[in-house]
Amino acid sequence: MEQLSLDEAALTRLVPAFYARIRADEVLGPIFNSAISEWPGHLEKLTAFWSSVMLTSGRYKGQPVPAHLKHREAMTAANFARWLGLWREVTSEMMQPPAAAELQAKAERIAESLQLAVSFRLPPARGNLSLNPAEAN
Repeated sequence: MEQLSLDEAALTRLVPAFYARIRADEVLGPIFNSAISEWPGHLEKLTAFWSSVMLTSGRYKGQPVPAHLKHREAMTAANFARWLGLWREVTSEMMQPPAAAELQAKAERIAESLQLAVSFRLPPARGNLSLNPAEAN
């Protein structure tokens, strides 16, 4: 398999390949398949996310933390580790080593931040101002 350098075309191939592996995984597959009803649109959103994160394209317009909060019970340390392990496998298989290393390092930082946000997120107290308009009372 030809290894890809980090660009928009590579991300368009990488993200669906990775989530095909996730969907087939015995642990993560049932979690993701029950959480996502429309995979083609979700893959487009995920590709836009990685494009924004890695290529600073500005394509992603979502809010990952609120989107993941409704799945907080499935977001265990073991599941995060499994997700990262599969990400390392797929990026190493598909991407040139420097690009794979960049993607893996970024995913580890994002996973750590997301896990902290999901684990420690408390609803704002009534009357407290929130910096996130989506959390406004």
